[in-house]
Formats: sequence, structure tokens, C-alpha cells
Amino acid sequence: MADKLRVIITGASGMVGEGVLRVCLQHDAVERVLVVGRRPCGVQHPKLEEVLHPDFFDLTPIADRLQGYNACFFCLGVSSVGMKAGDYYRYTYTLTLHFAETVSRQNPDMVFIYVSGAGTDSTEKGRSRWARVKGKTEHDLMQLPFRAVYNFRPGYIHPLPGAQHTHGLYKALGWLYPLLRRVFPRHVSTMQELALAQIRAARDGYPRHVLEVKDIIALAGGNA
Repeated sequence: MADKLRVIITGASGMVGEGVLRVCLQHDAVERVLVVGRRPCGVQHPKLEEVLHPDFFDLTPIADRLQGYNACFFCLGVSSVGMKAGDYYRYTYTLTLHFAETVSRQNPDMVFIYVSGAGTDSTEKGRSRWARVKGKTEHDLMQLPFRAVYNFRPGYIHPLPGAQHTHGLYKALGWLYPLLRRVFPRHVSTMQELALAQIRAARDGYPRHVLEVKDIIALAGGNA
């Protein structure tokens, strides 16, 4: 990609979105960032613009503000734990596809990156409900008229130092990170690696459209 990245980020008030946002704001390849969220991300930066919008199922009021971007890092997601099947489908599949369809119409040359998860079921036929829904989401995103779609499947993510939205589990296991990285190298990455890999996929492309942890680490290890 010749142009610098102009990135839309969702989920910036969550752990993954916050990390991706922080790395994007410091990266020379990123010219501008638009955060779209339901509540403030709590970050101020010359590159950053923020749009607060309560209903991601109706983006009509803000559609014009989504124009002029060449990448979208979709980091918004919900846990299936304790959630009814219909609600999980609506907030994982329906919401994601609606947002993606909207930004694809506004930005025909956009690269869309979806943060899915390790264990996602590409066959959509397995026993795990969340994995089937994520698999369908990945598949249908790739049918949309983007320049490219990349589905990222991180496993354990070691958070950035000082992050405000780190999940309790990750805080509790943080001291184990060096051991986890050695014992489970195909399942463990850092937030820095996840964010850098997204930036590089959007800027330079990648030969695979589903990126497992090993792909994320390999892509992040290239030259900035």
C-alpha cells in the first residue's frame, strides 16, 4: 500500500482494541485513526478522532463520518459465557457484518481485519456454538467487497504495560508469560505483536486470510 494507513478501530474501550489503538498511534505507517465506540476510549492524541454512537445496528447517523479510511481493525467482541444463543449470534455475527457492510460501501479500497479467536470453527459444523458463529462471521466477511479481509485468531495475549482495560485473567497470569511463551509458542503472543501484525497486513498484505498465532508472530517480526 503506497498511502499511509487511515484506520477505523472498534472496541477501543476493551483490552484488544485499547492495545491496537495505542500501537497505531505510535506507528509511523498510521496517519489517522477513527475510534468508533459506545463510550469514550479515554485517549487523546493528534492522530485520533472519536465518534460515540450508541447503536451499532443502525449506523445511518454516522455513515458519512466513516468515509475516507483504507483499513478497519474490528476489535469489538463479546464472550459467549452466560449469553443466550440468539444474543451471542446477534452481537457477534449480525453486528459485525452490519458494521463491515457499512464501511465497505463507504470505502471500496478498504482492508478489513477481524479479531476472531483461536479455536474458531471454519467448517461451522463443530460442537462449540461460539466457534461456529465466529467461523460463519469470518466466512461471510470474506464475501464482502473489500480489497482484502484478514481474520486474526489470537490465543493468550500478553497485554501492553500500563493498559487500562486488561482482563483479570491476563493480569493474574502475566507473571507466567515467559514460561507460557516457551511451553506454548503456537498459542501465545503479545499485544504488541497482534497490533503490529494488523498494521503490516493492512499495509503490505499477507498470503493467508486466516492468521493463527504463528502467523501473527511471523508477520509482526518483519521490518516496521
